[in-house]
Amino acid sequence: MFKKVLIANRGEIACRIIRTLDALGVASVAVYSEADYAARHVDLAGEAVAIGPAAVAESYLKGDRIIRAAVDSGAEAIHPGYGLLSENADFADACAAAGLVFIGPTAANMRAFGLKHTARDLARRSDVALLPGTELLADRNEAAAAAGRIGYPVILKSTAGGGGIGMRVCGDAAQLLDAYAAVERLSRSHFGQAGMYLEKFIPRARHVEVQIFGDGRGDAIALGERDCSAQRRNQKVIEETPAPHLSDATRRALCDTAVRLAKAVAYRSAGTVEFVLDADSGAFYFLEVNTRLQVEHPVTEATHGVDLVEWMVRLAAGELPALSTLKPGPHGHAIEVRLYAEDPAKQFQPSAGLLTEVTFPTEPALRARVDTWVAAGTEITPHYDPLIAKLIVHGDDRADAIAKMRRALAATRLEGIETNLFYLRDFVGSDVFGQGRVMTSTLADVTYYDPSIDVLAAGNFSTVQDYPGRLGYWDVGLPPNGPMDALAFRLGNRVVGNAEGTAGLELTVTGPTLKFNRRTVACLAGARMKATLDGVAVPQYTAFDIPEGGVLKLGAIDGGGVRTYLLVRGGIDAADYLGSKSTFTLGLYGGHGGRTLRTGDVLHLAEPDESTLDAPLYDGLPAEARPAITDEWHIGVLDGPHAAPDFFTPADIETLYATAWQVHYNSARTGVRLIGPKPQWARPDGGDAGLHPSNIHDTAYAVGAVDFTGDMPIILGPDGPSCGGFVCPVTIVQAELWKIGQLRPGDRVRFVSLRDEEANTSEQSQDERVQHRGVGVPPASKKNV
Repeated sequence: MFKKVLIANRGEIACRIIRTLDALGVASVAVYSEADYAARHVDLAGEAVAIGPAAVAESYLKGDRIIRAAVDSGAEAIHPGYGLLSENADFADACAAAGLVFIGPTAANMRAFGLKHTARDLARRSDVALLPGTELLADRNEAAAAAGRIGYPVILKSTAGGGGIGMRVCGDAAQLLDAYAAVERLSRSHFGQAGMYLEKFIPRARHVEVQIFGDGRGDAIALGERDCSAQRRNQKVIEETPAPHLSDATRRALCDTAVRLAKAVAYRSAGTVEFVLDADSGAFYFLEVNTRLQVEHPVTEATHGVDLVEWMVRLAAGELPALSTLKPGPHGHAIEVRLYAEDPAKQFQPSAGLLTEVTFPTEPALRARVDTWVAAGTEITPHYDPLIAKLIVHGDDRADAIAKMRRALAATRLEGIETNLFYLRDFVGSDVFGQGRVMTSTLADVTYYDPSIDVLAAGNFSTVQDYPGRLGYWDVGLPPNGPMDALAFRLGNRVVGNAEGTAGLELTVTGPTLKFNRRTVACLAGARMKATLDGVAVPQYTAFDIPEGGVLKLGAIDGGGVRTYLLVRGGIDAADYLGSKSTFTLGLYGGHGGRTLRTGDVLHLAEPDESTLDAPLYDGLPAEARPAITDEWHIGVLDGPHAAPDFFTPADIETLYATAWQVHYNSARTGVRLIGPKPQWARPDGGDAGLHPSNIHDTAYAVGAVDFTGDMPIILGPDGPSCGGFVCPVTIVQAELWKIGQLRPGDRVRFVSLRDEEANTSEQSQDERVQHRGVGVPPASKKNV
């Protein structure tokens, strides 16, 4: 067995190979680009070598650098995984020239099947059925003449194509002539050559493939077939084995044909023979051979109880027993889905960004296999294939496997960027998949239900928040977060029929423009913000219906205050972080991506109770019950914890209450600065705590603590510190905290001294007010209600 193997790949397949090598007791060497310096495969490997910049052409496709890394690290072999250099015959030859074992098919195998037109010729000589087609075409005129003989529709293919690139279905001569130049250009730019040929196109086609394994000496076996018909733009999305609705005779014929083709070239290692199957006639035809491990190989492993990567390594090391002694029989049914970083609602455009939540199924009964390279905190870059993970389940039969996959997808959560998770849930739960009637064209006709909001414009400072926020972590320095005007937030949720802890949006000064991809009911609360829904003005504190496709445009705040809240029925579906969905931008966690919204973001709507969605809209809060926003505020406080006479003089405290403090322009969620007279101070300095009289040894803070940092008071907000070294003469009571969320630069603030019982009564009254949608006893300061 090898002592050390280098993995010439990245992502989930690199992780998978490293784990198999670990199980075999073989040391592993990873290679990585600058963008992958913190990737999981780098952490898993025993050694890691940097090979270049992020672009694959400058890193993972640089065969000479990879070979040098293998030689310098003392590796004896290279496993290429799939993609990248896995089917590059010149790279396999270069490995051999450097004294390294290439773990995969031979260079001769790759050259035999690497070009589709030569592969077709080899299949023809091996008595393998082919679709009617042509050799390489000389020009567009020859293509048109050949298509006339074959009969439309036809498919124009690049001979060096792969992964669906360089294919175009043509329904008539005009489409063929238009497509010729485009496919030629794609073929030249992606594969370095412009060779093309035609094949008959089967409209009701299935894509079925056979897993083969050869010993390189003339023997080969087949490990069953896989159905890969669930494709989008010729890219596989879901694979399963065995293929549904095939006769035993067809299964045997597929496997026998694949083995015959493999033996014809003394095939070595893992590979896949792909066929197109006519769903109407049941006839199948050769497509191509992939001379590598396939992305979907885990379903074969699940049903046959084998590790194909281990087989590849053992064969390359000369330690694999005779294939005739290895061939296992299949058991049960397996399904794999591919989780991609892409947005199905936007023509599957790739997504990039930070994955803030990654949860995969852990239910023991599912025994779901997850091949992945990501975790919470992984940055998805635009440089590589968008595959995030493969989710594989195995059942006693197809119905059992489908049921397990549905549960596995329901237990999966990916947050921070857009993925195809909801798309997969929809399709795996559909009748067409359940019945096993999927064609290669099926996904093109699937309508995707997208319960989301598109952020067309982000606004000034828009974040996801929930009430009461992130509590219980101040002892480790993490603030509570949550809505800064909690009263408006809670009332808005009550108006739309939500529990008051349901997540919504906090909008600051100017709001976003949002497109709703699902019907919902919403309410605007807090400061009055200019708002229109499809051009029609929207009132405050009143539930309004948003239709599917509706565009809510939120402008500047019109009047006092600085924060408006958008609450939707069911709420915003964001992941909990430390028990809350609230965003803490300074900590880079919570909400959507741990940050403010950006143009282009997508927010998901939680599923409301259908009965509430169609319930009559609540008329809203009466005007007299809405919290009043002004520019002259009275805010109730309790004395302490640092008052006179130890820190402040009695005159300082009298001045504190008598002054109309002005809100400073430099105010935020961390704290609101106030401009006013300087204290006289009861002491000349802070003693051993510091030079200024406001200095004190670290002491616990509360949200709403009026903290003198030097001679300037700051009202600490929900994103502020949990402790600090400054004195706090008064603290705002719970029922009055909402007011600090609406303090606008230039506003005036007067503090009102309350007794403990008044503070408690005002909090109870406010809770009743929220519970009864605004009807209740006003706060104890009796102003600005």
